[in-house]
This record gives sequence, C-alpha cells and structure tokens, in this order.
Amino acid sequence: MIAKTPTPPYYAVIFTSTLQSDDPEYGRTAERMLELAEQHAGFLGEESARERLGITVSYWQDLESIKQWKQQSEHVIAQQMGRKHWYNTYATRICLVERDYFFADDSA
Repeated sequence: MIAKTPTPPYYAVIFTSTLQSDDPEYGRTAERMLELAEQHAGFLGEESARERLGITVSYWQDLESIKQWKQQSEHVIAQQMGRKHWYNTYATRICLVERDYFFADDSA
C-alpha cells in the first residue's frame, strides 16, 4: 500500500538492503519493527518492497522522531542482528520531503 502522508514538509528514511539468505526470523523481526514504529511518536507511515533488493521507506514528522526511533531498544537489537546475520549490504538515507504528488485510478 502507498502510505498516506501529510502535507509536506516531513522526512523519509530510505533503507535499502540485500539479504544473506531467507531466514524466517528476519520476516518476523521486520513485522515487529513495523508494529513498534507505528506506536512511535512522529511515525507517519511506511512502504516496503523486497525481491533481490529490499527497499523500505518510512515517513517521519521530524528529525528528532527519527533519532529516537534509531535508539529504540528493540530496534537497536534488530540493527545488531541485521549486521551480524541478515544483511550483505545496506544503506540508510534520510531525506526532507518538500513536495509530493499522488494519483489513484478510482475506476480500477
């Protein structure tokens, strides 16, 4: 689903990764991280896709919310597990969204 975000400005965290293998624990952890993020102050939404390359974009109200999420205790453990067991590579990019556009074909 496409996240319903507020009128800009807001922030996007783009997390791009390649996995070492298909570990079922990775999927469970990813679901748990989304549950926690949805409860976190400043979280606005998330979009994710994974094939060979995984891309998750989370949307945040401000930089402080992003900083606090990065330091959330379960998230810190998941980050450590990712570096040790799940990821071959990853990149995190934080962007200010200044404009956005949306289209929906209501006839489909």
